[in-house]
Amino acid sequence: MDIVVIIIIGATCIFSYMGFNNTALFEKYKFNVGAIANRKEYVRLISSAFLHADFMHLFFNMLSLYFFQGVVISFFGEIGFLILYFGSMILGNLFSLQIYKNQPWYSAIGASGAVSGIIFASIAMAPNEISVNFLPGWLFGTLYFGYSVYMMLNPKQWDNLGHAAHLGGAFFGLVYSIVMHPQLAMSNILFLGIMSLPLIYLGYEIFVRKRIG
Repeated sequence: MDIVVIIIIGATCIFSYMGFNNTALFEKYKFNVGAIANRKEYVRLISSAFLHADFMHLFFNMLSLYFFQGVVISFFGEIGFLILYFGSMILGNLFSLQIYKNQPWYSAIGASGAVSGIIFASIAMAPNEISVNFLPGWLFGTLYFGYSVYMMLNPKQWDNLGHAAHLGGAFFGLVYSIVMHPQLAMSNILFLGIMSLPLIYLGYEIFVRKRIG
């Protein structure tokens, strides 16, 4: 595993653990529409990705990052990985900020947006070469996004995860992959299309049916 990935996973684990035990820290750095839009606390666009709801949330995101980071680094290098990770993180949170702009109380945490970009980019490059828990990478990605979309459209009182960030993060990962390796990405269009189905459905619910926002 590349040193850059180790640093990101380590920092995320440490900061998340601090947030588990420090409510003031958690509240100060989580994604919150009102704090960002009204008080201009833009650091939350990044800091929220280093906070998680609990150990299972943290474990699932970091495990996903671990399984998919190798392909991304092999195709895009360390700098490309960082561009993908932080670009997906920021665009995902900006998308959340836009669709929840009329809900200043909306809050979320987690690296899901950044990880979504990594997943989408890696599968765009090598959909069959990756296996997660005996599942092909593209199928794992489809289930990952499907769960996120379901939770976003069927919110639970206990759930404060950044599901909306998945769409923005995945979009950034896809666009970056196509720009950097257009022929390879297009050769895997079938797998990308299948994995995109939950995200397309989410877009329909948001922009056509206006269910969220």
